[in-house]
Amino acid sequence: MTLSPFPLKILYQDNHLIAVYKPPGLATQADTAAGPSLLDQTKQWIKTEHNKPGNVFLGLVHRLDKPVAGVVLFAKTSKAASRLSKQFRERTTRKIYRAVTMETPNQADGDLVHYLRKENSLKATVFPRPTPGAKKAVLSYVLMEKLSNASILEVTLETGRFHQIRAQLAFMGNPILGDIKYGAPFALPDRQIALYARKLIVQHPISGEEITFESPPPPGWPFAKK
Repeated sequence: MTLSPFPLKILYQDNHLIAVYKPPGLATQADTAAGPSLLDQTKQWIKTEHNKPGNVFLGLVHRLDKPVAGVVLFAKTSKAASRLSKQFRERTTRKIYRAVTMETPNQADGDLVHYLRKENSLKATVFPRPTPGAKKAVLSYVLMEKLSNASILEVTLETGRFHQIRAQLAFMGNPILGDIKYGAPFALPDRQIALYARKLIVQHPISGEEITFESPPPPGWPFAKK
């Protein structure tokens, strides 16, 4: 296991949950056997901070793409992991992102409904209607601010498909700043893209109360001229 070069930023923790900030460029879960990941880094922090012997349990209940920053929630017990996974599976969580897109959408707000197919090239193909092998993808967006040749959108995900926000916004004609895989004309430093998970709202797996986790924007945000 390779340790992450990024210091761990804790956003929230109790006996059942820990929410942390994922910097762009760090995998949520290791993509190679020895690669650094937020999961391993958080496990190591818990082990050291709480002086825990042996292996530390940490349940992975959702992920962010490697170039995407923002809040990631882990479960510290198997019961919490099971209950949170059920919420993500049944789409009772609320996932709210901020994105900087090239140019400005034709409409200031709207719902996008497409069908996404994950390709062997690790890219999603977008279809406007049901297509074999493609899964329904739904999101809504609101224009928050116009910048010079760019716009800040708030995006709420209803489904959680592979590269969903990136692919759907690009299909709309507004690729995310820095996302050259989906049509942006230039990259951002360290291969990050102008997208971060700003807010995650779940029911606490033990108390049942609604709880909101919020992430600060990544350094350099919004990466475009005001």
